[in-house]
Amino acid sequence: MSELNAPYAPGTPAWVDMMTTDRVATMEFYGALFGWDFEIGGPETGRYTMALVRGRPVAGFGEMPRDAMFPVVWTTYLATDDLDESLERIAATGGKVLVPEFDTGGPGRGAIAVDPTGAAFGLWEAGEHIGAYVVNEPGAVVWNELATRDPDGATGFYREVFEFDLEPLPDFPYTQLQVAGHTVGGVFGMDDGIPAEIPAHWMTYFQVSDVDGTLDRARDLGGIPVGAVADSLFGRFATVGDPMGATFKVIQPPPSTPG
Repeated sequence: MSELNAPYAPGTPAWVDMMTTDRVATMEFYGALFGWDFEIGGPETGRYTMALVRGRPVAGFGEMPRDAMFPVVWTTYLATDDLDESLERIAATGGKVLVPEFDTGGPGRGAIAVDPTGAAFGLWEAGEHIGAYVVNEPGAVVWNELATRDPDGATGFYREVFEFDLEPLPDFPYTQLQVAGHTVGGVFGMDDGIPAEIPAHWMTYFQVSDVDGTLDRARDLGGIPVGAVADSLFGRFATVGDPMGATFKVIQPPPSTPG
């Protein structure tokens, strides 16, 4: 079990959420897929809903206004201990602010930005709410990565804004992002084999105990598996589209090595 209580170090993915077109349908899909329970906020929050594992928040979602024309996506929020300074760095390094600072009162402050390669991401300055309180176990987030056609530009941007250390993987277009010696995320260089209409984006991975069983359940719930199941050193994984249009990955970690 991986339960957290202290704020995340700056640059670490701290939270994921989405603005959905149908909050009830979203609860039904993910509740059945991951076994989530839910905590629904009051009218003053727009009924913002927390997804819970073992009674602790792991993700969230709100409902779009009916006249909104935004795609439904999972948004990765990177932790900051000074939102104003981070927004200044983003502007100075070629990024743009999409959603200006919003203050939720006690829980914390956030904003949504876009990096110079076109990928949107959130920032979260924790107050009473640190973000995800459970990670790295079934039903919770286990990984976040940026996919972009300009990995050098992206890694340069995030290093300037969040002071990441960079660890390129040999013989593969992938760079790990590190904070204080801990790997917290990655940047993947999309090649020409990936359709040009797929823009730069942050992707959320949810851990599951059985990828193939999860895909069968997703189909039964109206989800759409995208592409084939793949195996890697980090586990067996697949991409899923939910009934509202958001895409995410599920990953089954490899068996633990005894000793």
